Amino acid sequence: MDSGAIRRRLALGMAVLAASGLLALAAPGSADAASGQCGGRKVRTLSFSTGAVQLYKRNGYVCAVTLPENPGRKTSMLVSLQARGTRPVVDSGQYAHRAGPVTVHAGHRCVRVKGAVGRGSVSTGWILC
Repeated sequence: MDSGAIRRRLALGMAVLAASGLLALAAPGSADAASGQCGGRKVRTLSFSTGAVQLYKRNGYVCAVTLPENPGRKTSMLVSLQARGTRPVVDSGQYAHRAGPVTVHAGHRCVRVKGAVGRGSVSTGWILC
């Protein structure tokens, strides 16, 4: 086999590998963003006066989303999720339907959760240990 054929096969193989890697990385994020929810199984709902934070677990990852009690009108919302020993991952701003989803790799570590909609809020200690 000549060197030109080897280069073409190598380039084709690299292109296929790169495309499959991009699809593997992009697909889970698109699914979460499209549904507005987290993947996995719901493990807890933390309700408060103006909304709720829903927590999901899958393969060592914990995901959280804050949902308002009355969606549709933009208001200040926040969701924060922190695995013990790491910095919190936060999504906050003026939203009409939800804040988040935010995801952390917790493994077997505890997590701390905060959520807020308008003046109502919830904050936990270390949970899901």
